[in-house]
Order: sequence, then C-alpha cells, then structure tokens
Amino acid sequence: MKLTIFGATGTIGGQVVEQALKQGHQVTAFARNPAALGIEHPNLSLFSGDVFEPTAVAEAVKGRDGVLVSLGSSKLTGKVRSVGTQNIVQAMQQHGVKRLVCQSTLGVGESRANLNFFWKYLMFGLVLRNVFKDHVAQEAIVKRSQLDWVIPHPASFTDGPATEGYKHGFAPTEKKLTLKISRADVAGFMLKQLSDDTYLHQTPGLSY
Repeated sequence: MKLTIFGATGTIGGQVVEQALKQGHQVTAFARNPAALGIEHPNLSLFSGDVFEPTAVAEAVKGRDGVLVSLGSSKLTGKVRSVGTQNIVQAMQQHGVKRLVCQSTLGVGESRANLNFFWKYLMFGLVLRNVFKDHVAQEAIVKRSQLDWVIPHPASFTDGPATEGYKHGFAPTEKKLTLKISRADVAGFMLKQLSDDTYLHQTPGLSY
C-alpha cells in the first residue's frame, strides 16, 4: 500500500515507518525534519512539512491508500494533535483517501475506567492535562469524519520489542492490565488496522 505517516520522527511514528517498510509498503514520512529518521530505503519518501499547514498536508495525502497518525510534541501544551488531525482529515476527504489509523491514548472516553488512580488523577488530571484534552479533541474530529477510521488507545509506552502478546479491544471493566505496552507493538497494531475491519469505527485499547 501507499501510506503517509504523520509524526514519522516520533517514538511511535518511527516504529510505524520501519515496520511498514519491512512489510513492503511505499511510505511517505511526514515531519518537520523527516531526515531525522536516519533511514534510507527505496520505498521511503521524506516529506518535510508542518501539520499546521493544510496545503502541505494535502500534498502529502494525495494518491495514498491509507494514512497513519501519531502526532505529539515535547511540549505539554498546544494543539498539534487536534489541529493537525483536522487538517489531515480535511485533506483525506478532499482527495478521497478513506483509511485512517489515528493513535490516541488509553483513558479517553469509556477507557478512562481502565486506568488506575495514578493515571486518572495525577498524570492525566494534572501533569498531562493539556495533552489529554488535545487527544479528546483529536478523537472528536476523527469520529465526525466520513472516513474509515480506527483509533487505537495504547497504554503507557515502553521500549520493549514487538511481542504481539498484548491485550486489545478489552472492555472498560477490564482491570487486569499492566497499563504498559511497547512502542513496537503499538506500531504493529496500527499497521494491521489498514486491512482489518475488526475495529472499524472503534477505539480499541492496547495493554499487556
């Protein structure tokens, strides 16, 4: 498939790029400085752009079979996820690209019930309050779209290897969770959603 990956130089996005190339996809890596990936591959195209610029986003999306979004920022403020995703959704609708896999976080919506006190009240309630609000706004934008979307809800990231030994699509009542998952496993799950309709128009949780 021809894919565009937004947030390609992030910790999840980089994993998505690497795994997509290994699977034989043609990848367009969109980032402010995509060269920071440090990857050279015949199926990889680097696209230098800003998700706040609709024209650049539209150009990167045109002619793609699917789009994967893993936007983030080192800052704990801002609206890169929501505003960037709004531009991505508009570009996809403009160019007739239907498949969108947009990484959010466990804790949004009904999955809040899966979290423990630490994540509910300390991290998302205080430290990452603005980041969480941006994820909520981002999801609302995707859900209002006419796209074929999946919004993975991963737990806290680790640097472990890809295992595929994780739980996914669990109920909000599920409590036997470590609330952790490797970035490699998140990326692998995201790529599976490009051709699997099991979680179409759903927000599956991911955790060990």
